[in-house]
Formats: sequence, C-alpha cells, structure tokens
Amino acid sequence: MTRKIELFALEGLPIINEGDDLADMFITNARRHNLNFFDRDIFIITQKIISKSEGRLVDLRSIVPTAEAQRISQITEKRPQLVQLILDESKELIRIRKGLIIVRHRLGFVCANAGIDHSNAIAEDQDCNYVLLLPENPDKSACEIRKAIKRKTGKKIGVLVIDSHGRAWRNGTVGTTIGMSGVPGVVDLRGNTDLFGYTLRATQVAAADELAAAASLLMGQADESIPCVIARGFPYAMRESKTQELLRSPKYDLFK
Repeated sequence: MTRKIELFALEGLPIINEGDDLADMFITNARRHNLNFFDRDIFIITQKIISKSEGRLVDLRSIVPTAEAQRISQITEKRPQLVQLILDESKELIRIRKGLIIVRHRLGFVCANAGIDHSNAIAEDQDCNYVLLLPENPDKSACEIRKAIKRKTGKKIGVLVIDSHGRAWRNGTVGTTIGMSGVPGVVDLRGNTDLFGYTLRATQVAAADELAAAASLLMGQADESIPCVIARGFPYAMRESKTQELLRSPKYDLFK
C-alpha cells in the first residue's frame, strides 16, 4: 500500500469572535463538506483564531509604555505601545534593530515581536490599533479542543496550534508548532538503522513542525481564510506531548 499523508482544508469558517466554540465550528464545517473524522486525524489550527476565541485582542491605545519601551521604540521605529506589549509577553530581549525585535517569548521559544500580529486581527481597524497576542497557554488550548472533539465525535485525534516564524540563516517564514496535544513534537530515531544498516546516532525528527509547515501551504498568509487543516496519515505513533520538547535549552544556544 502506498504511504501518503493527506491534508484537508476546512474552508468557509466564519470570522471568529471571543467565546466561540472552535471544536463545534470545525465539526459543523466538516459535516457541511461531507468530511468524516477518523482516529489519528490531526487538527492543525492557526493561533490567530484561538487567540480571538480566547479574547487576546488588545487595543494599543490602552497601553502605557515605560521608559524602556520608549527607548526601544526610537531604535526600532515601532510604536512604543506595541514595544511595551512585546516586552510584557517576553522573558528575554535578544536583538533589536530598525523594524525588528527578537525575543525569547514567555512560553520559551525565540521569535520576532513576541508573536504579536496586526494582520487579520479586526476588519474595521484601518489604523492598526488592534493586535493579537499569542494564546496564554497554547498546549492547554490544544488539549481542550482535542477533548471537545473527542467528546462530540468519539474520535481520538491530535491537535497542533501553529504560527508563522522566521528562522536563523534562512529567508521567509514557515509554519511552526507553538502548542500541541496528542501528537509527538519530536520523534527520536536514534538506535534505528538506515538503509545500509548504519545505526542512527543523532537523528531526531521535529515531526510536529514538519506537519505545521505542510499545513501552512494550504492555510496561506493573506486572505485565504483557512485557519484549520486536518492531516491524515501521520507516519509516527501518537502520544502525549508538550511544546517544550521542541525547544532547545538556552544553554545549548550556539547562535546567541
């Protein structure tokens, strides 16, 4: 039998508002398109709709910047209120330059601008006063959606929460996992043998990030309106996990 991974885009979901039941919306949408769910399906969800449903929308006009935020604002040419939010969402400031702030987010990963985003935040906001913060606890968000889908359908599925991140030494952004439940983040192949019988000594596969990147191709980055993709045919065993297993400890950071 041919090995394959299938990706199904949930198209036509409505604009998400605070308090919306995402699991119920996914199930309703899938049934409208005659898409059935199966055990081991993996729901890959953009963080934006989770942030919206959890009320993570912030009006920059409500933020009072500190002197430090004002200082960084002058260097980066970013609004001081936005800089203050970035600092509030971060545990370490790593690099700054005109137009860019790189931080270690309070959740542990390194990213630009603490993952705070203007795009697709609110339709009426022509002056970019509103921004979306990342979910407070993406692993918990993923777990709650997973449990709700199992409760409503009986299917044992996995959930990834993803965002678009840049990478050191590479141009462009890719889909990256920031929250998970029921899916391995890293698959350890050390001890397995390759085609010629050589024992693998270092191979660990960031399987969750590979799925995140694949789903991002369908989701797009502009007006595609595809915030959820279902993956079927994941080639590794499902298990409980936390995003922490994908994050390299700062003491092993070779680039800082």
